[in-house]
Formats: sequence, structure tokens, C-alpha cells
Amino acid sequence: MYFHSSYLILIPGMILMFWAQHRVKATYEKYAESQSSLGMTGAQVAKTILQRMGIYDVTVEQVEGELTDHYDPSAKAVRLSESVYASSSLAAAAIAAHECGHVLQDVRGYQFMNIRASLVPVANIGANFGPMMVMAGLFLTSLGSLSTVFINLGIILFAGAILFHIVTLPVEFDASSRALRLIDELGILQGEEKRGARSVLNAAAWTYVATAIYAALQLVQLLLMRGND
Repeated sequence: MYFHSSYLILIPGMILMFWAQHRVKATYEKYAESQSSLGMTGAQVAKTILQRMGIYDVTVEQVEGELTDHYDPSAKAVRLSESVYASSSLAAAAIAAHECGHVLQDVRGYQFMNIRASLVPVANIGANFGPMMVMAGLFLTSLGSLSTVFINLGIILFAGAILFHIVTLPVEFDASSRALRLIDELGILQGEEKRGARSVLNAAAWTYVATAIYAALQLVQLLLMRGND
């Protein structure tokens, strides 16, 4: 197994990611136990928001898994996990509203959402093959200049994945902001209930921040490996 001292730079990122994942899980479980006073399920929250916003071509569907909620713009569908779709908890309301925030971004042509969608293929290729190409270049030093080409190309590809994570941040923060505003304007949650929804969405936001920071540290690590080659 190849080890380089630059791997140590990833430790703070790993700790941050572990903390963010623990926080979102704990916060979700806490507010999944708190029922909203109006008793609206996640599905009802999503349908109410879409109807009040005049959006009738987007369906609300149930999908398997936990925290697998997402909006699929190609299918025009808000897909809610089993624990959100039929639940009337504060967590379910917050998550359903967040996904509707993505719908509004799509309808109104939110620029960062369009940019993120265009970066998906680049991010997938960069995340999967970027580090592999760097490692291949480091191992194949006997190839001379070709080894350097492998390393540099790998770093460029991985930088594309970094860009995806960076663009994801405003997309997710904006969707949460829209969600909280809709929850308030439509009276979906009352009083202190809105604070619970905010806590759920803030915890979720930290997972995206942690992922972006960890990816940036990975890029720094690859650059250090190249510099020491």
C-alpha cells in the first residue's frame, strides 16, 4: 500500500465529515419525534407548497430508504423517503419544503442549479478517475514526462469535482432559505416549530460544507504529492 505523509492533511476533513454526519442524524432523529401542530405529512407539505406556488406539473412520490429525499428535474418529481412522505413530524416538513425549494429553483431558472447540473458528468469522472490517475503517474515514474502528464491530468479532473461541491453550497443554502420562507408564509409550521425546521436544515447544510472542505483537502493532498514527486 502506498503511503505519503500528505495523507495526514485529510484527517481534519475526516473528523469534520464524521461530526457533520453525526449532527444531521441526531438532529433528524430529534425532530422526527416532534409532530407538527397541523399534522401535515411530508407529502401534504410538498403538495401544498407546489399548489400554492402554481406548480402543477411536478409530482410528489415516495422512494425507499432513509434521507434519500431529492428533486429530480428531468422527471419533474419530488421524491420523499418513506420516513418523510407519510410523517407529520417537524423534520419531515422541513425536508419536504427543502425539496420544493429545489423545484422553485428549477422553475425560476436559478443559475447555480443549472451550473451544478452541467457539472455532474465532470464531477463523476473527476472523483472516480482523478486520484487514480495521480497515483498511476506516481507509480509509473519510469515513463518520464508521460508520468507528469498523468499526474497533472488527474489533478485537473479532480478539480472539476471540487467545483461541483463548491457550486452545490449556494444551491443547497438557497433551497433551505426558500423552504423556511415558504413554511412561514404558508403557515405550515407554527411558532417554535419553525425553529425545529431551521435546525434540521442547518444540520443538513453542514454535511455539504464538510464534503466540500474534505474534497478541497484532497486536492491539496494531491498537489503535495505531485510537488514531492
